[in-house]
Amino acid sequence: MNPSRSYLLRALYEWLVDNQCTPHIVVDTTIKGVMVPVQFVSDGQIVLNINSTAVQDLLLSEDAVSFNARFGGVPMNVYVPMVAVVAIYAKESGMGMGFGMEPGVEFFDNPEVPPNDPAPSKPSRPKLQVVK
Repeated sequence: MNPSRSYLLRALYEWLVDNQCTPHIVVDTTIKGVMVPVQFVSDGQIVLNINSTAVQDLLLSEDAVSFNARFGGVPMNVYVPMVAVVAIYAKESGMGMGFGMEPGVEFFDNPEVPPNDPAPSKPSRPKLQVVK
């Protein structure tokens, strides 16, 4: 079966927007392929506002989240492999969902490593922090 993270992310995004909330995603920046503004990374994570008023060309595909946005006035193309999305939540209430590891997802994390090989060690547990 396909990993469920992309389906859940799209559904939760739609739910948040339908309820006039501002969707934010938490990204694990240690995952290979993540392209985010490194000056805003803290403890290996970054929180990104993915509301339609904050980004352009948002694409929530099966493989990744991508969009264009300005960070400190500088335009940037952002690319986040789906495996690097740790959580999605509403800025206003904190309601949302964190994602754990699901079977088969290690293949998407590092395609050069066959799924039966030991995966590189990762932080033991993602953490959410309030961004003001």
